[in-house]
Amino acid sequence: MLVKDELLDKVVSRVREQLPEDQVPQVEEFVRQYYTWIPLEDLADRSPIDVYGAAVAHWSFAKQRPPGTPKIRVYNPLFDEHGWQSTHTVVEIVNDDMPFLVDSTRMAANRQGFAIHLMLHPIMKVRRDGEGRLVEVLPHDAEDEDAISESIIHIEVDRQTEPAVLQELYDCIESVLKQVRAAVEDWPDMLERVSSIISEVEENPPPIEADDLAEARSLLEWISDDHFTFLGYREYELVTEDEEDVLKNVPGTGLGILRETSARPVSQSFAKLPPEVRMLAHEPYLLNLTKANSRAIIHRPSYMDYVGVKKFDDSGEVIGERRFLGLYTFSAYSKSVLDTPIVRRKARYVLDRSGFPPGSHNEKDMIEILETYPRDELFQISKEELFETSMGILHLQERQHIRLFVRRDTYGRFFSCLVFVPRERYNTEIRRRMQDILQRALGGTNVEFNVRLSESVLARLHFTIYTTPGEVPDYDVDDIEERLVEATRSWTDNLYEALIEHFGEELGTELFRKYREAFPPGYRDGFLARTAVADIRKIEELESEDDIGMSLYHPLEEPENFLGFKLFGLGEQISLSDILPLLEDMGVEVVDERPHKIEPVGSPSVWIYDFGLV
Repeated sequence: MLVKDELLDKVVSRVREQLPEDQVPQVEEFVRQYYTWIPLEDLADRSPIDVYGAAVAHWSFAKQRPPGTPKIRVYNPLFDEHGWQSTHTVVEIVNDDMPFLVDSTRMAANRQGFAIHLMLHPIMKVRRDGEGRLVEVLPHDAEDEDAISESIIHIEVDRQTEPAVLQELYDCIESVLKQVRAAVEDWPDMLERVSSIISEVEENPPPIEADDLAEARSLLEWISDDHFTFLGYREYELVTEDEEDVLKNVPGTGLGILRETSARPVSQSFAKLPPEVRMLAHEPYLLNLTKANSRAIIHRPSYMDYVGVKKFDDSGEVIGERRFLGLYTFSAYSKSVLDTPIVRRKARYVLDRSGFPPGSHNEKDMIEILETYPRDELFQISKEELFETSMGILHLQERQHIRLFVRRDTYGRFFSCLVFVPRERYNTEIRRRMQDILQRALGGTNVEFNVRLSESVLARLHFTIYTTPGEVPDYDVDDIEERLVEATRSWTDNLYEALIEHFGEELGTELFRKYREAFPPGYRDGFLARTAVADIRKIEELESEDDIGMSLYHPLEEPENFLGFKLFGLGEQISLSDILPLLEDMGVEVVDERPHKIEPVGSPSVWIYDFGLV
């Protein structure tokens, strides 16, 4: 920490030397707060001049800012032009402090394909005059009534010099900041909409079951109690045009990211659904809980959660929908399933239908399955589907098998796929293979995935395969599962099966433990596991270092005059100078030779010499 303080002291000394005396206190306070939270290692390789230059350039940029308006600059600092330099492209932002700025700005840079090398984001309390001029930078603990909290963001990304690329990054960040402001400013109004809907269903309940209505009301109260990040809201009317159902935007109702500036006359997502799915809009239930078909550009880069509340007329017919878009908060994911509205009824249904005695091992396992089930899924899945999938997971009983469970979205926009795979077999390459198989089989246009690794012997992968609405692929879950199994099979898996097939379960298992890791990569690349079984048989016949095993074979892919010849020997490597003359005396030409060291568990190492003969 002393090294960092020394560096900042040098920077402050330069501030005192270079700037007018009346500006020094303000700039010194700005510089110290600018670098308050930066790790020492991020400054270690930087010259004091560039550390000074970055902070003073940002201060200079912040000196004038119209109230309520963000300032953004994207540029490549050059020493002769800007007084400091960087090997990266720099983004500077000055904005009113509000939630989600840092996450959303970082997401914007990543979405444009820029790798982030450094990010500073201090919050400073400042005073500005009526024209937006910076009057004073206050200490961080100041409580002045006229103080403004401002977010100062400095990002360094991959260097780009193409003006169009820099402008695209600027435009993306500007758009994100506008949407963040819209969501934050309209947050109280969106909460008020939830409250008014709750009052409406209490005073004029729609024609649905009392228990269902009570649970729906509980969910609305629950999401407004810090369990949902509200990003957008809009109301729609359900009407019939040209004999088709249409959701028409109600002018003046858009809030947050669904403000009227981006409104279209009708809901495009609804219009893309096939007619039979659109008919579900008339069904007499209150809530639609699903995923939106677009990712959030605020806070987290996940597909947004969609909470739709149907509107009924006096005769009990559905006449519209109130739509909330946002993200469930982290507290929503940490709540017990038995305490979460809507989800708790499904969980209780599964526990009751399973019939396990209270406190039994099976009931405890089932509760753990439900508690760790993907939470987004629990809001969307039917209780019957949840029961079938949960029982399937329970029946795995920690067995190292690959299992696939598929649920199709009610509106046909995506497939939710849970895949269980032995944890020791899971890696990024396996995940990519599985993702590719699922995407091809289910006609996916985009894929999102999450991986859960725990103390279980099984890893759980949750793939969401987004598809084109109305296009239903012809798929077979068992067939897809077989392909997933094949994609994860290793050479070692094939060796185990071949040993069992040849020697029987008892001896095959014993030999597998001995030879599981015995064969080097070069051998595995060149020979099938079935070939290894024949070689193991030869190795097991060797009794001493004086014994030599031999094997002559004809590779299927080679010409008729080509033969493969293997020598097996225990202990030290045999000298090839002793072997090659003997083979040549037999009238054959040695065209290649590959030695492989085999290291069985609990036994001496064995050398296999594989010769190619003509």
